[in-house]
Amino acid sequence: MQELPVISSVNESNSVVKKPNWLRVKLPTGENYRHVRNLVDTHKLHTICESGNCPNMGECWGEGTATFMILGNVCTRSCGFCAVATGRPDSVDWDEPQRVAEAIHLMKVKHAVLTSVDRDELKDGGSTIWHNTIKAVKALTPDTTLETLIPDFKGKAEDIQRIIDAHPEVVSHNIETVERLTRQVRIQAKYRRSMEVLKILKEGGMRTKSGIMCGLGETKEEVMQTMQDLRNSGVDVITLGQYLQPTKKHLPVLRFVHPDEFAEFREFGYNIGFDYVESGPLVRSSYHSEKHVIPGYGKEQWLKQKEMMIS
Repeated sequence: MQELPVISSVNESNSVVKKPNWLRVKLPTGENYRHVRNLVDTHKLHTICESGNCPNMGECWGEGTATFMILGNVCTRSCGFCAVATGRPDSVDWDEPQRVAEAIHLMKVKHAVLTSVDRDELKDGGSTIWHNTIKAVKALTPDTTLETLIPDFKGKAEDIQRIIDAHPEVVSHNIETVERLTRQVRIQAKYRRSMEVLKILKEGGMRTKSGIMCGLGETKEEVMQTMQDLRNSGVDVITLGQYLQPTKKHLPVLRFVHPDEFAEFREFGYNIGFDYVESGPLVRSSYHSEKHVIPGYGKEQWLKQKEMMIS
């Protein structure tokens, strides 16, 4: 087993926060992993799996899936938690949608995830490339289901509508943290704006999803309030996972949340009406996302587990 690539963190009282033993993952190996690695390199694609130092890359790639990051790998925003580079992005590559579609076709996957950097310098925020990529994937592999993890597009309705018009199976936009910490964690983002984006998507008929990172200094009550706010915005699927500091330049981990607390969040989420709750230390946005497409699946599995525990 390999320890996660997380920097030893220091909390507000300058004491080192030790990495717990449950934060371990398998090394990426296997034929499927090498196959995906080759496709990503051959087609010059960007994946958030690599750019975001995802701890589940070995597992997901080993199963023949990956989360593709469109619109380049340089972001116009400088979030305090994110390992993706910040700066001036390259010009838009209008051939990218077809390349991504071809790679997904060659991978022969039943489900794919798309995400992107923020492109605030573009008039449309990159939403046209988003629309074209979804359409290209659907045209080449019509049986492939898609989750799209989108930026906030500064809340512009016409840009959000382009995603709705392309009609992916799931549209995700991560709230990332609680309202009190948003300015520190998501420097150029706004908590209420993100909630409004999710509401617009839901009103447009989308199956919606969002995610929260834990361990940045939030309280349990604040996490639960954020979950309730997301539910009030109509969100169907929620993911909760442990924040891991990618480098010393990023925000430190103030607390490693115990798996039992993640289990509490899962219980609370289902009780307030989420259709699927993915909650655990190693959970990331696209982890098990192929199951998040299926209405009722998460709640059904949760109820079965509860029945087994009672019996």
